[in-house]
Amino acid sequence: MNLLTDSKYLSAALGHLTIDFISGQRYVLLTYMVGLMGLSNVSLGFISMMFVLVGSLSQPLFGLVTDRVGPRWVIFGGLVWLGCFYSLGLLILGILGLSLFVLSSIGSGAFHPAGTMVATERGGIVTTGKETTSTAVFFLFGQSGLFIGPFIAGLVLNTGNLYLLALMASVALPVGFNALLQLKNFQPESKNSKPEKTRGSKISYSIFFLIVFAVVAALPSWCQQNMVTFIPKYLSDLGKTPGTYGLFSALYMAGFASGNLAGGFLADKFGKKRVAMWMFVIASIPILLIPILGWTLWLYILIPLSGFFTGATFSIIVVLAQNILPGGRGFTSGLILGFVFSSGAIGTMLSGYLADLKGIGTVFTASAGLMLLAAVLTYGLRRMESQPSQIRT
Repeated sequence: MNLLTDSKYLSAALGHLTIDFISGQRYVLLTYMVGLMGLSNVSLGFISMMFVLVGSLSQPLFGLVTDRVGPRWVIFGGLVWLGCFYSLGLLILGILGLSLFVLSSIGSGAFHPAGTMVATERGGIVTTGKETTSTAVFFLFGQSGLFIGPFIAGLVLNTGNLYLLALMASVALPVGFNALLQLKNFQPESKNSKPEKTRGSKISYSIFFLIVFAVVAALPSWCQQNMVTFIPKYLSDLGKTPGTYGLFSALYMAGFASGNLAGGFLADKFGKKRVAMWMFVIASIPILLIPILGWTLWLYILIPLSGFFTGATFSIIVVLAQNILPGGRGFTSGLILGFVFSSGAIGTMLSGYLADLKGIGTVFTASAGLMLLAAVLTYGLRRMESQPSQIRT
C-alpha cells in the first residue's frame, strides 16, 4: 500500500504541511517587522529564538500526553491553537502582537511529537519497516510548507497586506478537523499487542555516547536556523525586496525538503550514520561559498544546495533518536524534536550577536564550520558503536 493512500498517515502529513506553512512564514515576516520597528540583528535572533523555544520546550510534555491518550486530540489542538494565535498576532501587531505570535508556536510544539508518532508507526506498517523513508516523507510535507510559506509571505508583504496572511492561517481549522476524524481509531504502538522481544529491543548506550549524539543533533539544527533566519536579513541588507528574500528562503527550504527525502532513502540503503557524516561534509561547501561570492546569480544554486545537504540529515537524526532513547515514540519524538529545535534557536541567538559584531557573512562561515564539526563527531559515533566497551547492553 502506498503511504499517501493511508488516511491516517495522510492526515498527519497534511497537518504537518499546514503547521509549517503557517509557522514558516515567520522567517520573512520577522525580517519585515524588525525593519519596520528598527530593531537589531540581536532582536531578530531573540524573537526567532523565543518562537522556537516556546514550541520546542513543550514538545516532550506533549509527547508524554500523546503516549498516554493518543495523538488525535493533540494534533487537532495544535493546529487550531497555531492558526488562532498566529492570526491574532498579525491583526494586533506591535509588542502584544509579537507576544501572541510567539505563543502561537505552542501549537507547533503540540503537533510535532504526535504527528511524528503517527507517521513513524503507520509508515513502518505501510512500507514494511522502512521507517526512515516514511518519516522522511512526513517531514517532506512539513518542509514543503516551509518552502511555500515564506514564498507566499514575501509576495503578500510586497503589498503590505498582513490581513491576508492572517486569513490564510485559518486553513489550520479544516485540516485539524480532518485529522480528528481520520485518527478516531488510531492506537499508539505501546497500546497495541506486540511481542515482548520487539518492545524491549533498544540498546542502552553510554552517557558519553548520548552526549556526543546530542551535540551531533544540535549542530545541524543551529546551522539550519542560522540559514533560515539570516538569509532574508542578509539579502535585505543588500537592498533586496521582501519578494526576493522570500523567494530565497523558499529555495533553501525546497532544497532542505528534497534533501530530507533523499537522505531518508539513502539511510535505509547505506546506513544512517554513514550517510549523515558525508552529508555534513558536503553541506559545508555551498554554505561557505555564500558569503565569499556575495550577491550573485550563483545564489540560486548555492542556497538550495546548502538546504539539500543539511536537510538530508534531519529524518536520520529523528529515527536514530527514536531507536536510541528510552520511552514511547511520542515522548522520544517530542524529546529529540524539542531538543533539536531549541538548541538551534539558542544557537541563532548567539549568531545574532556574531552578526552584529562581525556581519552576517561571518555567521554563514561559522555555520559551515558547525557542519564539519558534526561530521567529525558522527565519525566518532560510528567508531564508538564498533567498540562494544562503549555501549552498555
